[in-house]
Amino acid sequence: MKNILIPTDFSENSWNAIKYALKFFEKESCNFYFLNVNTINALVDIDRTYIPAQTLIDESYVKPSKTKLKELLKRISNLQLKGNNRFFTLTDYNYFIDSIRKHVSENKIDMIVMGTKGASGLKKLIIGSNTGDVITRIHCSTLVVPENAKYKKPKEIAFPTDFSSFYSTELLKPVMEILDTHNASISVLHINKKGGKLNLDQQINKGYLEDHFVNHNYSFHHLTNNHIESAIQSYVEEHNIDLITMVAKNLNYFQRILFHPTVKEISYHTDIPFLVLHE
Repeated sequence: MKNILIPTDFSENSWNAIKYALKFFEKESCNFYFLNVNTINALVDIDRTYIPAQTLIDESYVKPSKTKLKELLKRISNLQLKGNNRFFTLTDYNYFIDSIRKHVSENKIDMIVMGTKGASGLKKLIIGSNTGDVITRIHCSTLVVPENAKYKKPKEIAFPTDFSSFYSTELLKPVMEILDTHNASISVLHINKKGGKLNLDQQINKGYLEDHFVNHNYSFHHLTNNHIESAIQSYVEEHNIDLITMVAKNLNYFQRILFHPTVKEISYHTDIPFLVLHE
């Protein structure tokens, strides 16, 4: 069974991510782990001279968290879900990233699902953002669900890349599973400011992608635009893209597209789910 970790703060934003994930994986058998983290920063006073006793932590943080997680399971039970799924609740008090990293390891998590909130989406949330921290610091594929995103079957997937990285079978496994499960199409987007040709390494990496997608409905698109974000926005709008996937290890390219849109008319990061791939 696939193991899915969904951190939740019990907000409507996180509930939207949960609903999206349950629909997204309804054709698969999954173990869903719902995690609520009370951060250490909230438990220790500002000068770190006072740390509350374990009994106080249990009464003030752990028990209320467990109660809300039970309520969450009841809310999920009211959904009309398909598939053979199992649900588990986890509560923790720790630094948020340390907690995520621990549960990813202990529960052999295949994918994390997290929501983002705010009209600016991820654009202004890279600093101090739990979601931004997870997708840049945790080596686990992560599905990012903006609060404006509503589930629809992922039929059209966009894959922006500069072909600078090698694409292993393990790295692309989550995308291949989506293509197979949903009979989806994938468009590989290469955006170049000057419209120049690919160098030898880029050509080789492009060839690896072609080999991976040979048995699927795929296409390559070479776009010329001074703004990578604008090119993606135009393509998303024109082709009704349902999901954008990217490789995280090319950090500069990845962060520019996901975190630093320079054009005001960019909305893909507030409306379209992102699948961030890690090895």
